[in-house]
Amino acid sequence: MGERKKMKVKKGWLAVEVGLQEEEDGRIERFVVPISYLYHPLFKKLLDKAQEVYGYHANGPLRLPCSVDDFLQLRWRIKKESDQHDGQNDRHRHRQHHHHYHLPLALSFQSC
Repeated sequence: MGERKKMKVKKGWLAVEVGLQEEEDGRIERFVVPISYLYHPLFKKLLDKAQEVYGYHANGPLRLPCSVDDFLQLRWRIKKESDQHDGQNDRHRHRQHHHHYHLPLALSFQSC
């Protein structure tokens, strides 16, 4: 990776670097994701994998051991589920019950 201009990340967001150097193109891309992703089970799984691969101490953005394409798919899935969850809350905002967050059991990403 060459020199990159450090960009300020907005409050409530987190910079991550994604990519696998052992892939053919070896590309590493920077993404900015909402901090709320840290609480999503799929993202937590990826964070656990990052800890196994890179450890806890790192300089710079959080590095995720996942292909860019798989990360884009994972990000899309989290956003879609979040949008569905928010839609349910909007429709039922006057009710006093709690909504549970469900994930499909068969969800896999090749490198994540």
